[in-house]
Amino acid sequence: MQIDKTKPVLVTGGNGYIASWIVKYLLADGHDVHATVRDPANSAKTGHLLKAAEGSRGKLTLFKADLLKDGAFDAAMQGCELVIHTASPFVIKGLKDAQKELVDPAVMGTKNVLDAANRVQSVKRVVLTASVVSVYGDAQDMSDQKLKAFTEAHWNTTSTVTHQPYNYSKVAAEKVGWEIVKKQSRWDFITINPGLVFGPSLTTASDSTSLSTIKELANGHLATGVPNMEIAIVDVRDAARAHILAGFTLTASGRHLAVSQSVTMWQMVQTLKARFGNGYRWPMMVVPKPVVWLMAPVAGYSRKFVSRNAGWPLKFDNSYIQKDLGLTFRPVAETLGDHFQQMLDDGVLKPR
Repeated sequence: MQIDKTKPVLVTGGNGYIASWIVKYLLADGHDVHATVRDPANSAKTGHLLKAAEGSRGKLTLFKADLLKDGAFDAAMQGCELVIHTASPFVIKGLKDAQKELVDPAVMGTKNVLDAANRVQSVKRVVLTASVVSVYGDAQDMSDQKLKAFTEAHWNTTSTVTHQPYNYSKVAAEKVGWEIVKKQSRWDFITINPGLVFGPSLTTASDSTSLSTIKELANGHLATGVPNMEIAIVDVRDAARAHILAGFTLTASGRHLAVSQSVTMWQMVQTLKARFGNGYRWPMMVVPKPVVWLMAPVAGYSRKFVSRNAGWPLKFDNSYIQKDLGLTFRPVAETLGDHFQQMLDDGVLKPR
């Protein structure tokens, strides 16, 4: 579908980790952007967006919107042919009510945005930030299904509200999206399914899980060692570009696994150590799975999570996104190194 590049682009959750880069790139490319945020007046949360708009060819307009409020996106969507819906909670530990804190906001948020797309006649395409965890629930799923790698054809069928609730929220939200799109024919629907996103943030106010992961690898929190787990990684800048390419590529369609590479936590440590040296409290070893399993509740994880993820291979076939969108991925070493360097520059991390 052809999108008029002179029309504004709506980016929901515009001050999020990936969304901030989407907004920055769109503005730099000369597109006008409507970005929804919880509070446009909160300069700590929106200042980096206003900075990105300074001197750019595109114009930025901020709108207040609540994911769970019906009709909250209608005003921001007016005149937009392209909608990029990124807004969704990302919490994997410390949940008190997973249904209320994760699943409802993810599903209802997607439903509210797509219902608005049905009402706003200008909309031609919606790009949704989904996730690789819409494709799988646990690393063990790959072996259970006798796969060499996950592709866009696969769906997560093993996550629930009580086991891997974040994963469950993402697959539930994406499925709602595909159900809604089937009931109309005016606009089309494309998903970007990123792995765990790393890379430099545009704001020091970021509370992303990837930031806390990097921090724990370097500050001694995991000094004893790390579990033998593989993580699917994508650079935040590549993930942002994927959304934009999905929006403006005439022939783009379907789901897109945005994963540069799967690496173990130990490989992450060695990659960072090679660039930044021994001046940090790096993990000393790979902890045997029985020990990780035993200590899981203390670390805030379930033993079922450890059983189904530690020690299991995890691979993704990213050939479709490269072919359909023409996207190329940065090397993981560059992504992790740039992320770590920014944390040093921001004072989030310090050598011991």
